[in-house]
Amino acid sequence: MKAVRFHQYGDPDVLRHETVEQPVPGAGQVRVRVAATSFNPVDANIRAGFMRGPIPVTLPHTPGIDVAGTVDALGEGVTGIQVGDQVVGFLPMAGPGAAAEYVLAPAEVLTAAPKSVALSDAAALPLVGLTAWQALFEHAELTAGQRVLINGAGGAVGGYAVQLAKRAGAHVIATAGPRSGRRVTAAGADEVVDHTTADVVATVSRTVDVVLNLAPVEPAQLDALPGLIRPGGVLVNTTVWMPAPTDEGRGVRGVDLFVHSDAEQLSQLVALIDRSELRVEVARRVPLAELPALHADAAAGALPGGKVVVTTGA
Repeated sequence: MKAVRFHQYGDPDVLRHETVEQPVPGAGQVRVRVAATSFNPVDANIRAGFMRGPIPVTLPHTPGIDVAGTVDALGEGVTGIQVGDQVVGFLPMAGPGAAAEYVLAPAEVLTAAPKSVALSDAAALPLVGLTAWQALFEHAELTAGQRVLINGAGGAVGGYAVQLAKRAGAHVIATAGPRSGRRVTAAGADEVVDHTTADVVATVSRTVDVVLNLAPVEPAQLDALPGLIRPGGVLVNTTVWMPAPTDEGRGVRGVDLFVHSDAEQLSQLVALIDRSELRVEVARRVPLAELPALHADAAAGALPGGKVVVTTGA
């Protein structure tokens, strides 16, 4: 089969599109014929060697944490999944990824793919959708009537977070640049702050219950965000290289979010998609052989806002 792998850490040019042996599923595993994976910034950080401590991969390594595809073979002991099922999942970060024609996945991370979108486009959902879900509902415990600020809403996680927060009945304030402001408004934001022309802390005049920080802001900007939160509120931060600040005197919690695979949560997101209550947005689709060029575009800051899926043609 064809796969994209890197044999050493480094710049995007270490990625090779090459022929490798097709994997054989072991106990508890499922082999998936990959329709698509997606690009996530963590893929580039793993490839560059920045994540060797928390995400120790074995070289050569195939990237691609998200997978959408069709079950091709079952390992011993797998139940509840059949050959031919269309599935979607968030793969273990340290294991071989889905930038390949076939990938092995633990059966427990997979759930049925949405029926209302193309199977390859479903690869745009798992990691970013779960990040938004876990931030808002697992950590912030967002409820109807609350006010939430989503800082950095123009990216893929932000798009899902705005939709999910609005669907939960929250008043959504979102920050976005000029290129993504219209998309954030279409996702349901009640207020949009252009972070390129306005200071977020100065612009948000009323306190909020929740801040979800998705943006790689300066440390001083991150430290200022708890001041926007009412006593007893919460700041959930995804830029975990800068710890989430807290305000113990006012009871404002700071939570650093490390997203985890959860097939039940993913199935709830899939159900929302199939009920037309959550939109999957794909900014760009590229074939597997062009994954090295996609990593180069990311390194140059040339990716579009939103999610890029990487298709195998299956």
